[in-house]
Amino acid sequence: MRIDVLGAVRALGDDGTPADLGGPRHREVLARLVAAEGRMVPTDVLVGDMWLEPPARAVGALRTFVAALRRALEPDRPPRTPPRVIVTEGPGYALRLPRENVDVHRFEDALARTRRSPAAVTDLDAALASWRGPAYADVPDSPWAQRERNRLEELRLAALELRAGILLDSGEGADLVADLGAHVAEHPWREPAWGLLARALHRAGRQADALATLRRARHLLVDQLGLDPGAGLQRLEADLLAGPADGTPAAWTGPGARLGPRTTVDLARTLALAGGDALVHSRRDRLTAIQAAERTGDRSLTARIIGAYDVPALWSRADDPGQSRAVVAAAERTLIALGPDGPADLRARLLATIAVESRSADLGAAELSRARQAASQAEALARELADPALLVFALNGVFLQSFTRPGLATTRDRIGTEILALATRHDLPNFAVLGRLVRLQSASARGDLDAAAAHATAAEELAATTEAPLVAVLTAWFRARVTAARSTEPGGPTPAAAAAEYRAAEEALRSAGMPGLHRGLFPVALLGLRLLHGRPAPTDHHLDWGPYLPWARPHTLLAQGREKEARAALAAVPEPPHDHLQEAMWCLTAHAAARLGERRVAAQAATAVRDARAEDAGAASGMLTLGPVARYLAQAEEDHST
Repeated sequence: MRIDVLGAVRALGDDGTPADLGGPRHREVLARLVAAEGRMVPTDVLVGDMWLEPPARAVGALRTFVAALRRALEPDRPPRTPPRVIVTEGPGYALRLPRENVDVHRFEDALARTRRSPAAVTDLDAALASWRGPAYADVPDSPWAQRERNRLEELRLAALELRAGILLDSGEGADLVADLGAHVAEHPWREPAWGLLARALHRAGRQADALATLRRARHLLVDQLGLDPGAGLQRLEADLLAGPADGTPAAWTGPGARLGPRTTVDLARTLALAGGDALVHSRRDRLTAIQAAERTGDRSLTARIIGAYDVPALWSRADDPGQSRAVVAAAERTLIALGPDGPADLRARLLATIAVESRSADLGAAELSRARQAASQAEALARELADPALLVFALNGVFLQSFTRPGLATTRDRIGTEILALATRHDLPNFAVLGRLVRLQSASARGDLDAAAAHATAAEELAATTEAPLVAVLTAWFRARVTAARSTEPGGPTPAAAAAEYRAAEEALRSAGMPGLHRGLFPVALLGLRLLHGRPAPTDHHLDWGPYLPWARPHTLLAQGREKEARAALAAVPEPPHDHLQEAMWCLTAHAAARLGERRVAAQAATAVRDARAEDAGAASGMLTLGPVARYLAQAEEDHST
């Protein structure tokens, strides 16, 4: 049996006969298991990935889809014998096929081999030829599928450029002009592609066109971004103008060939602060730069490229978890290659990168432990080196790893205070903005709205000088959170006014390029507003609860009068991730448990939030509030005592 997902999802028997996979939901289940790369996917994760608002019998429907897929993939399996392709494992399912039997895994493995050894480029040719269209092309545009499509598209583009570079380095590639021309037209921000096109044109004897291509790249970057091309493109242009004796320009390894203000990673850092599509491009270009640096085999260069992307990070959930994992893996490989006696500044930047990219909401216990250790080590090294810029970067990692349990707003305020002081003293305005926003969040968590408002205003003033438009998006959410809190006061704003402010803030966030922050935030804010006024949860089926669905679901079911299902949903609620909204999720659990009389769950929630009794639930985000934690703690403890 062979499964293909680089295009529409399909399964082919050993003789090439296509299997009847059934309807779209069947193919989505199979695709989701492929994306897990052999790992078990829990049933509740599958349900959450397939339905924004799961139907009452979602688990039963999932089991039906799995049973049908098993029949399609193993038509000759005797009755009552265990399945071998889609197996039940623990609380979920896993796909058990050799990697060479799945096209996406063959492609990824061929790319990895070719990065290690250019001689494997023929395998990469075959893997690229297996693409029949966008990955998972017929799978609904659910968040998991979109993330996988984006990740695989980035790998495809990198593979095309890697192949072209290998062919040009070997003396071939004159016939690549048309393909590379189309490539740069579709992806004009990929500096490596411009260099490859210029080299291919030169190889075809078209030196004037090659130089014109580099000038087009220069004009594009200058006109659109106000930046000159990177050092690699500049060096290539000089080689072409000089006309080497053998007629061949020096091979260009891509961005990051020399760390400096014009490298692609610096361009990516600049784009990241602009938000929107620019932020999306910055993440993509950053990974491209890291991959290019790794291909050189220069571990010090790779360490500098990885550590150069010191963009302040505020939220504890990654926008692109797959890419974050790739960056962390590259940093860990490079750290091992440098060894414990490697340059301390490079090791500190790699450790800080691991801490910043290992966002707590996306990790398991072992990964969290490594990330927290990395944050601590990065901070210690930065303090020894007395490098302020390095220290604020390391402290950013310490901040992102400071969500180990509820009730740590004061700890985070100390971190934010030091970041702000260092950044102000040493003229690091982007980190000064971060310090203000961290302090805004901690003041919001403690219910000190006046102090939080002062930090919001100061952050906006700084952002005006650093051209960081995302700051206004975040502070708009904070002001909506203030309106929500004051809507409970006599003579205060109405709940409708608070909802309108949340909705306006949601519209601004939608296009900000931060899906890790955006998904599910608006529904949670509305739920918090309703709880503040003793009203039932919103039941709009169009609301995307994102990663917060398990904790919201008991409330939405109770609002619909479906108590039995709400009780089952509460029983299935996991422990919240260690992130900005962990107090909020625990308080939602406590509130639902109190309403349903589930004393064991209520006691568990009470224990979790007891240290946060002086804080506001959800307010650690600086963007919403469910009201005082003490209120939910009292509900849980009262229920536990009955």
